[in-house]
Amino acid sequence: MAFQSKKKKAFTAAIDSLKLHGVDEAIALAKANATCKFDETIEVAIALGVDPRHADQMVRGVVSLPKGTGKTVRVAVFAKDAKADEARAAGADVVGAEDLIEAIQGGKIDFDRAIASPDMMGLVGRVAKILGPKGMMPNPKLGTVTPNVAQAVKDAKGGQVEYRVEKAGIIHSGIGKASFPAEDLRANFDALVDALVKAKPSGAKGKYLKKAAISSTMGPGIKIDVAQLASA
Repeated sequence: MAFQSKKKKAFTAAIDSLKLHGVDEAIALAKANATCKFDETIEVAIALGVDPRHADQMVRGVVSLPKGTGKTVRVAVFAKDAKADEARAAGADVVGAEDLIEAIQGGKIDFDRAIASPDMMGLVGRVAKILGPKGMMPNPKLGTVTPNVAQAVKDAKGGQVEYRVEKAGIIHSGIGKASFPAEDLRANFDALVDALVKAKPSGAKGKYLKKAAISSTMGPGIKIDVAQLASA
């Protein structure tokens, strides 16, 4: 049985699981519930009015959170020669070609995001079955297959996050750390919602932003009144 401190139990009891909160109020409650010794992530779950089993209702993309994620992201780049040099100069943690492929095939994946120059995709295809299920396969639509590897590295390390709707129609994403000022978390939340609205697929019918909740890593979910979201 998970142990809850008296302080945490008090906060949890104070949250009405049925009440819909404004975004700022929900963020404040999520921060207050982040009582663990580590800096908890503030996470958002948004239920969309889509059925991702249909290709015309898939929602997937990237968004740059203006206040960053608070996480250190390790980036690998598949590149050779001048492009490899550009990637290293931009701060890539791992850069390689055949040697990087061999390392991945051997089970060594010491990075969080993967980027590739277009000419490397034939080679990268060899590890598609390894990187694909982990959501790490470079993809032109996500900007991770690009000739401008330096900018892609900077974006990945500067607060860019990927989002992808799950089978149940829900998007999960972190928007920062509990130590962030509330206004920074709000800015990141607004950026995420704006990106989701812009990514609304043509096949989506009816209400698009159906439900939303926010929580800290170990805290309870706090429901958000989506009617308050200008884009709902």
